Amino acid sequence: MESLEEISEEESPKERHTSSTPSWKLTAKEILATKTQNYFAQTKRAENILIQIAFSIGLSSIWRFPYLCHLNGGGSFILVYFFMLLFFGVPLMYMEMIMGKCLRVDNIRVWKQLVPWLGGIGYASILVCILVSLYNSIIITWSLSYLSNSFRYPLPWDKCPLVRNINVTDLSCLQTVTHQYFWYHTTLNASNHIEEEVETLVLNLTLGIFTVWFLLFLIMMVGLKISMQTLIFSVFLPYIILLCFLIRCLFLEGATTSLRRMVTTEFSAWASLDLWRQAGGHVLYSLGLGMGTIILFSYKSGGDNYAQVASLVILVNLVTSLLTTSIIFIVLGFWTTTSGHACIKQSVSKLMQLIDEGVLPQNAKPPKDILLLPTLDYIKWINSLPGHLRQKVIHLSPSCSIKVQKEMFMEGPGLALAAFSQVVSLFPGSSFWAILFFMALLIIGLSNLMRLLEGIVFPLQNSISIFRNYPRILSAIVCLGGFLGSLVFTSRAGSYIMYLFDDLLVPLTLIITVVFQNMALAWIYGAGRFREEMFSEMGRPLWPFSSFLWCYVTLPGLLALLTICLMQLYQGTHLYYTAWNTSGSQEVKHLYPRNSLGWVIFLSILTFLPIPVHPLHQWWSLQDYVAPDPFEKLMSKKTPMLSSMSSQRPKHHSVKSPERTSNASTRRLSMSLLRSLKPESGCLSQDSEKYEGSSWFSLPLLTSLSSSLTIRSASLRVSRQVSPASINTDNSYKGGETKEESPKEKSVQ
Repeated sequence: MESLEEISEEESPKERHTSSTPSWKLTAKEILATKTQNYFAQTKRAENILIQIAFSIGLSSIWRFPYLCHLNGGGSFILVYFFMLLFFGVPLMYMEMIMGKCLRVDNIRVWKQLVPWLGGIGYASILVCILVSLYNSIIITWSLSYLSNSFRYPLPWDKCPLVRNINVTDLSCLQTVTHQYFWYHTTLNASNHIEEEVETLVLNLTLGIFTVWFLLFLIMMVGLKISMQTLIFSVFLPYIILLCFLIRCLFLEGATTSLRRMVTTEFSAWASLDLWRQAGGHVLYSLGLGMGTIILFSYKSGGDNYAQVASLVILVNLVTSLLTTSIIFIVLGFWTTTSGHACIKQSVSKLMQLIDEGVLPQNAKPPKDILLLPTLDYIKWINSLPGHLRQKVIHLSPSCSIKVQKEMFMEGPGLALAAFSQVVSLFPGSSFWAILFFMALLIIGLSNLMRLLEGIVFPLQNSISIFRNYPRILSAIVCLGGFLGSLVFTSRAGSYIMYLFDDLLVPLTLIITVVFQNMALAWIYGAGRFREEMFSEMGRPLWPFSSFLWCYVTLPGLLALLTICLMQLYQGTHLYYTAWNTSGSQEVKHLYPRNSLGWVIFLSILTFLPIPVHPLHQWWSLQDYVAPDPFEKLMSKKTPMLSSMSSQRPKHHSVKSPERTSNASTRRLSMSLLRSLKPESGCLSQDSEKYEGSSWFSLPLLTSLSSSLTIRSASLRVSRQVSPASINTDNSYKGGETKEESPKEKSVQ
């Protein structure tokens, strides 16, 4: 697709110089080339929007947002999340889209061009992608496990499992809903603490995560590309399924009360720093900020109205999150309504019906006054039955909780899977709906993980020569390393370790990376300088409020979030995880042990370590480097640069006279080069006095480094404007270009 577009762009100037056909044929060819170019631009723009929407409605909206909202009180979390989406999500996503579109390089080279001594930001974003892809793979494995069990009828999570040796502890299935029991006992085989049985791997999860990474390896080897039809299917299929689930859930008992509780806001909850930390971390995670994927996929897309694209993606993200959360809150309300005495009443009615039908013998008839006794007496009566009869009664009991659930049923990351398995069971032909839903969830997870892997592999191939020559070696290394690194999540304590990654490690690394990105663009490179250069590149101004938001809203807010994360990580008193107590058949909260928090700190430091290492490496390699005279270098490179820029300028602007175009491009070139030699110190500063008063590059240690690196960045910014298409065009008709060379040289001199 890209080659066809480049061909269409190269043919039009050739035709204007060499064609001798009649004027009406020339006009027809120009119209056809223009329509072809517009078609490819619109297709790329639509594909980019669908990619961003598919990423935002993936695991972040369907799996992560509901349990965070349930954990933080419903409406309070929703309002804080909406506030942070509006003031943080839109400007930061717009920032990364604009950088990817205008600079047209990957997420490693973009920072080497803007601020060379902060070029390590790109490598830090790749490390963040690696962390996210590791624990996303275990979520896909859980979906694969549910999908494999969906082919059984009846569904295995509808009833308590049949066991050979019945004892008192097996009554734990009756003390909770069967969907929660299936999650902790069958799927995870979870331990009681995060430090217990870390070395014991669960077989079904290990096989599942091997299958996931093997599928990803095959896709990367084959080079399978997602078509437009597949993108549309992956975007609209989840909405169709979720709408069906919502309509069915609205007829459940307690649905209205559950929705009312979801939108109820307690303003006192806003005083919780943990709520702001989790809401801010989820904004960055759900939109893919700080991972480099937005920069990587934006520069290949068409269109330039990225403020509308960012707003559309964020709106779709919010709607999907609210739709999924509504379904899960209704299911939670249904579990609460049918627990305790209501569950005993339903169980007695079901047992009497089975006795009348002859499925159970008469000695399985419960006592007449069982409904007047406490709930524990019903469990004692079942325990007093003979072994084979007790097994039948437990297995045939309805899927509700005998214990009175005064607290919330589930708070861990498995809430969405357990709740959706309950919704699937409510439909006729439940196996079909289970296969459809978990298949869609698997496809969404794999497509999101593929985007993350592309954000890892593609920049490394461009940066390291051996991987550029042998790209399959890098794909094999990434998939093998991903499989080995994900094995820790398949242990009996793996779900708790995954929750540690999801709750503490990944949000912290994302915030650190985005802080450096925002600071590098807004305050070191300069928001005003960036706006002016993007205006000269795009031919239209940026979003009016972008500079103000980047400088005075997003950056202080991100620094506040980072402070909250570091404070809570240092104290460790409010950081806990949700574990499963096998004997009590309920979830319990445990504080993270100190060694777990130590691992979080170690991995966080390891993630942003490339940021300080990169300038040290540049300084070491440039110790013997003698920087040439910048004005001599400027005069030696003006003529070829201007000739190439003049051939490419009509691509971004309307048709103008050659003299006017060359003069304008000359002024822009000289201004951009001189500004690169005098970096901007703050936001919206465009005067030379502010350049001279800058304190960022006046440190003695960085004086020689910054001078040489800014010269490199100036040459890089000019060289990136010379596209391969323009070079080929110059070589193809040098005769027409030499006529314009002399006036350009005069204008330069």
